[in-house]
Amino acid sequence: MAKDRDVLSDDVKPTNYAISLFDLLPQAPWTYQGTVIIDLKVKNATQSITLNTHELNIHSATVSLESGKTASTIKASKISHDKKNQRCTLSLDQELPQTEKAVLEISFEGTMNSSMAGFYRSKYTPPVPASKGVAKDDEHHYMFSTQFESSDARRAFPCFGEPNLKATFDFELEIPEDLTALSNMPEKESKKGKEPGTKVVSFDRTPIMSTYLLAWAFGDFEYVEDFTRRKYNGKTLPVRVYTTKGLKKQGMLALESAHQVVDYFSEIFRIDYPLPKVDMLAVHEFSHGAMENWGLITYRTTAILFDEYASDQKYRNRVVYVVAHELAHQWYLLAPLMFGNLVTMDWWNELWLNEGFATWVGWYAVDYLHPDWNVWGQFVTDSMQTAFQLDSLRTSHPIEVPVRNALEVDQIFDHISYLKGSSVIRMCAAHLGVETFLKGVSEYLKAHTYSNATTNDLWSALSKASGQDVKAFMDPWILKIGFPVVSVAEEPGQISVRQSRFLTAGEIKPEEDETTWWIPLGLKTGPQATDAQREPFTTKEDTYRDIDTSFYKVNADQTGFYRTNLPPQRLLELSKVLDKLSVQDKIGLIGDAGALAVSGDGTTTGVLMFLEGFSIETNYLVWSEVLSTLGKIRTTFSDDAEISQALSKYTLKLVTAATDNIGWTFNPGDDYLKGQLRALLLQTAGLVGHEDVVAESQKRFKAFVDGDKQAIHPSLRSAVFKISTKNGGKEAYEAIKHEYITTTSIDGREITLQSLGQVQSAELAQDYLKFGFSGGVAIQDVHSVGASLANNSKTRLEVWKYIKANWDMIYEKLSGNMVVLERFVRMCLIKNSSVDVEKDIQAFFKDKDQTGYDRGLAVVSDTIKGNARYKERDAEAIREWLKAHGYA
Repeated sequence: MAKDRDVLSDDVKPTNYAISLFDLLPQAPWTYQGTVIIDLKVKNATQSITLNTHELNIHSATVSLESGKTASTIKASKISHDKKNQRCTLSLDQELPQTEKAVLEISFEGTMNSSMAGFYRSKYTPPVPASKGVAKDDEHHYMFSTQFESSDARRAFPCFGEPNLKATFDFELEIPEDLTALSNMPEKESKKGKEPGTKVVSFDRTPIMSTYLLAWAFGDFEYVEDFTRRKYNGKTLPVRVYTTKGLKKQGMLALESAHQVVDYFSEIFRIDYPLPKVDMLAVHEFSHGAMENWGLITYRTTAILFDEYASDQKYRNRVVYVVAHELAHQWYLLAPLMFGNLVTMDWWNELWLNEGFATWVGWYAVDYLHPDWNVWGQFVTDSMQTAFQLDSLRTSHPIEVPVRNALEVDQIFDHISYLKGSSVIRMCAAHLGVETFLKGVSEYLKAHTYSNATTNDLWSALSKASGQDVKAFMDPWILKIGFPVVSVAEEPGQISVRQSRFLTAGEIKPEEDETTWWIPLGLKTGPQATDAQREPFTTKEDTYRDIDTSFYKVNADQTGFYRTNLPPQRLLELSKVLDKLSVQDKIGLIGDAGALAVSGDGTTTGVLMFLEGFSIETNYLVWSEVLSTLGKIRTTFSDDAEISQALSKYTLKLVTAATDNIGWTFNPGDDYLKGQLRALLLQTAGLVGHEDVVAESQKRFKAFVDGDKQAIHPSLRSAVFKISTKNGGKEAYEAIKHEYITTTSIDGREITLQSLGQVQSAELAQDYLKFGFSGGVAIQDVHSVGASLANNSKTRLEVWKYIKANWDMIYEKLSGNMVVLERFVRMCLIKNSSVDVEKDIQAFFKDKDQTGYDRGLAVVSDTIKGNARYKERDAEAIREWLKAHGYA
C-alpha cells in the first residue's frame, strides 16, 4: 500500500459486483433493501475484509469458495463500523485462503436520501399529469438518481470505493411497472416483480470501471432521441435526453449537440466512443453542474434543458458546453488528462487530469460547433481569470495535490483542478500545436484503455508525439503552487523580462518565489502585429532583442497562464491601438491591469484611465471583462460612501453611450454575443442609475406582473428583475418572490434568486435569508440566496449576521453534502474587505468542526485580508482621482 495514502487493504480486490435493490419505500423513511454479490480475488490469506460503507445497515455477510468439487461458505461472525473513515470490517469465522475467486455476498439496507449524494431523491412539480407509480407527498413528486463521485457509491451499496479498485457491474432494480429505470448500460431484461404492480429491470454488464462512475435512476421519464451519424461496430448509436414527463422538448438543444460531439471526439481522439448508448438525464436536484457517469450522464436541469422561446440565451452556451465537457469524460478521460472514463486516475491526486482536460476539450468542441461564439475569448474572461484569482492566494494549492484519504477530495474539486488545469493544457496544446497534442492524447488513451494512468503517462505520450521533453517544462505548472507575473522593461529595440510568483496580496517573500516556470512569451510585434517566433522564457530574467517597440504585445491571445506587468506608458499606448489586438488580448490586458492594481504592482487610477478607452467597445466578452474588473474595484471600496457613489457615476458614464446605442430591441439578425451584450449593458446601466433604463425596466416589470409575460424578453429578465428589486422596495421584492414560486421556466428560479439579492434594506435581506432556508428553496440553490445578498454592499453584512445567528440550523441543513456547505460559506463571505469582519469570521469558526469546508474558509480569510490591504493602500488615491475627474 502507498504510505502517503490511507487506503483499503490490498489483501482482496473486486472483479465484479452484482447489485440488486428491492422493496424501495416511496415515502418516509425512504429505505430500500439490497444485496450485493462481489467476486473477489484474494491475494493474501486473511480473516477479515474491510470495505466502504456510509449510512448503510449491514444485515449479513458471507464468503463462498469453490475448491474442486467442494464448496464452502464462511460467515462474517462480527461486523464493525468505522464511521469517521466510512469503512466496515467483516470479521470471518475462519481464514479466507488465497484464491483467484471468492464470492462475497452482503445483505443491506440503505436510504434514498435528500442530500444529493449516493442514491437520492429529487422533488419536483410535474407540468403534466404524472404516472400512477410516481412517489409523491402533499407538495411534491419525486424522481430518484445517483451521484457517486467522489466517494458516495458507499452510501448506496457496500463497495471498495477507491478509483483504482476497478471492476465490472451487473445491476437490477425493482420499481413500479409504469416508471422507467436507467443505468450505465442498455436494459437487458424487464420481468414482473414479487409485489403486484412492480417490475425488476436488469442491465447489461458494464466494462471495467471505478465505482464512482456507476449510476442508476428511475422515475416518470420520457425522452427525445437522435443517432450518431458515424457508425460504431456497424451501427449508429442512440443518443437520448431523458426528462421527467412534460419537459422532453427542452432537451432538443442538448440532443442536437450531443450526437455531433460524440462523432467529433471519436474523430479527434482516434478512438471510437466505447459504449452502446449515450443517455443524458435531467435531475431536478443536483449538487454540481453534471456528472460523467459512463453511459448515463446526469445534469442539473439548467445545464441540459433549454426552451428556444422562454430561456435566457446565456443558458444556450451553458448547455452546449456542459454537454461537451461530460461527453469528453466518456472515453478518455481523456485523461489528461484523465478526462475520461476509458482511462481513469490511479488516485485522486490525478483529479486535475480528469477535469482539466474535459474543460479544455469541452470548449474545443463548442468552438467547433459554434465558431461565431468566440469561446476562447469566453475562456479567457471566465475560466482563466477565475483560476488566476484563486491561484494568486497564499492558500492556493498545486494542480496535482497530495490526497491522503478519499474523503478529502471534494474540496479539491475547485477552480484549480478545473480551470487552472484546463488553462495549462491550453498553453501546452498551443505550444505543441493542437494536432500534435491530440495525437499524443490519442496514443495515451490507447496505451491505457480500461486501466489507471498518471500525469507522467500523458507527458510521455506527448513527448513522443512532439519530440519535446514535455514533462520537463510542464512539471512546475502541475507540481508547484501559483503562477508567474512577467514584468517588462523597455529599451530601444529590445525588452527585458523578469518572472516572479504573483500574489494578490503582494509583498512576496523569497521562499515563496523559488519556482522558475517555463513561459511561452508569445510576442506580437511590428507594424502589422505579426507573430514573432521566440524561444520560451526559462530563466528568472532575460532580454529579447529586435523588438519593434512602437508596438508589441506579450502573451499573444492569452495562451500562457501568467500575468504581464507592462510599463505604465506601454499600457496607455496599447489603449490607443486596440484595433490591433484580438479579443483575448484585450481581455488579458484588462484582467492583468486590474490584478496588478490589487497586488500593488499597478495602480487603480491607472486602471480607471485605461478602462475609459473601452467606452466605444462593441464586443460582449471584452465588455464583460471591463465590467468584471470594475466590479472588483467597486466591491472592495463599497463601504466608503463617497468613493462608492463616485465609482457608480464613473460606471454610468462609461456604459451610457454603448447602452443607448444597443437599446432594448432584439432584432432577427442579432447574434448570440450581441444579445448577451445588450443584457449586460442594460443591467449594468440600470443598477448604477441610468434614468431611462430604470424607467423602462419598471414599466416592463409592471406589465409583466400584471400578466403580460411577453413584456420582458427572456434574456432581459435578469436585468429587469434586478433593477426592479433595487428600485421597487418591498412590492417588487414580493412580486419577484412570487415569480420564483410560480415560474414554470427551467431557468426562472436561478434568475429570480439572483435578482432578489438586490434588496436595499436589512429587513428585506433577513426576510430573504429566512425564505431561503424555509424549505421553499432547493438545497442545491441556497448558495444563490446568500451569494446574491453578499454581492450587494447594502446587505453584505446581513448575510454574515444571519450565518452567525443561525449556524446550527445551516450546518444541519447543508452538511449532508459538504460540497453544498463549503460553497455556501465561501460564496457568502468572500466579498468582504474589512479586517474586523475577517477577524470575526476567524473567531466564530475557531471552535467549530471545519471538516469539509476548511479550505473554503482559508480562501475567504486570505481574500478578505488582501481586499483590506488593497482598500487601505489605494483609497485616498482613488478618491482624489475621482474628484479631479468630476465624479465626486
